Amino acid sequence: MSGRFAASNRVAIVGYAQSPVRRKAEHGLGALAADTARSAIADAGLRVADVDGFVASGMLPSAGAHTARDGVTTVSPGWMARTLGAEPSYVAGFDGIGQLSGSMAMAVNAVAAGAADYVLVHRALHNPAGSYHDNPLREAAGTHQWTAPQGYFGPLAAIALPCQEYFHRFGADREALAAIVVEARKNGARHRWSCWYERPLTREEYLDAPMLSDPICRYDCDIPVDGVAAFVLTSRERAADLPHRPVHIAGYAQSAPPRHRLPLHWPLDDILESGRATADRLYEHAGIGPGEIDLPQVYDGFSPFVWFWLEALGLCPPGQAHRFISDGGIDSDRPGALPVLSSGGALGNGRMHGVPQLLECYLRLSRRADARGRPSATTAVACASSPHYGGALALSAEPY
Repeated sequence: MSGRFAASNRVAIVGYAQSPVRRKAEHGLGALAADTARSAIADAGLRVADVDGFVASGMLPSAGAHTARDGVTTVSPGWMARTLGAEPSYVAGFDGIGQLSGSMAMAVNAVAAGAADYVLVHRALHNPAGSYHDNPLREAAGTHQWTAPQGYFGPLAAIALPCQEYFHRFGADREALAAIVVEARKNGARHRWSCWYERPLTREEYLDAPMLSDPICRYDCDIPVDGVAAFVLTSRERAADLPHRPVHIAGYAQSAPPRHRLPLHWPLDDILESGRATADRLYEHAGIGPGEIDLPQVYDGFSPFVWFWLEALGLCPPGQAHRFISDGGIDSDRPGALPVLSSGGALGNGRMHGVPQLLECYLRLSRRADARGRPSATTAVACASSPHYGGALALSAEPY
């Protein structure tokens, strides 16, 4: 990636749909995904026959021994196209971390290159039966022999170490994490589709929660859910003829492959340095800087990610994000604050892999949201996964 994106603001989101997000859905994931896709297409003022591109990531994000079955536990773009009865000219799946930002980038490229006129991007998440992040290993070979037998397995351990490192280096504590989680749950509780609808969390409830991997407790983690979201993209020219105000994609960036470490070893310096590089690529691609972002929506699959993204994006000085948040800096009900979790995020909605962040940006910039947050926002950033292991999209209400 070098310089301003040639197709910056030439492709737009023109419709969406969001299913209810539940611990266990009443219907199978395939049926839920197909219904959500049809709703998104109709919302864009289109018919299924108009959609000639399908993009998604079919990753089942469980570290346990769960089988990925297309249309049952995952939903690939090919499965979606067949089920809807479409005849697409472009079908592609994103294989990597930061599934939604990566899928959106592929869809933008397809429209910009003329490979498809209207592209449906979906993300379908499933909560399988049994323990979500069990260790399925029966023997520890290779580098796993140094970690798995000691209990260092899965994402909880991976985030607990850099969080503890942030504590020691910058003077943060669990009270500072509580401020993140309480804010996310407050906002998620306002969304009817949220798994936590009308269920905010208090600071006391957070501090009393069971510890999972010190200092990460139950409420520092998003919860596995069944849920689907879908977005429809097309060119800026075609968007002008559709019913809703388009939201343009100004640019995108994915993180570089992480440095080779032991499995799931995420030193804090790696996260922050790689995250800053991701942000630099995003700003160069979109032709903006951190001071021009009206509505940043940071990823919060684990609460410390909020600190890391704020600092990686240049919205807080290094080591200061925890103080900024504790002082009310992200309180979406406070005038002048930076409402980075106004969507509720993953902690306030469920494990939807960047969907709440992108949906909030779309609803705000298209003026389809209610009075929450910043109704006059014109530029937004939606983040996915960790800054060193994910990606981000820059969006604009008006082409620039």
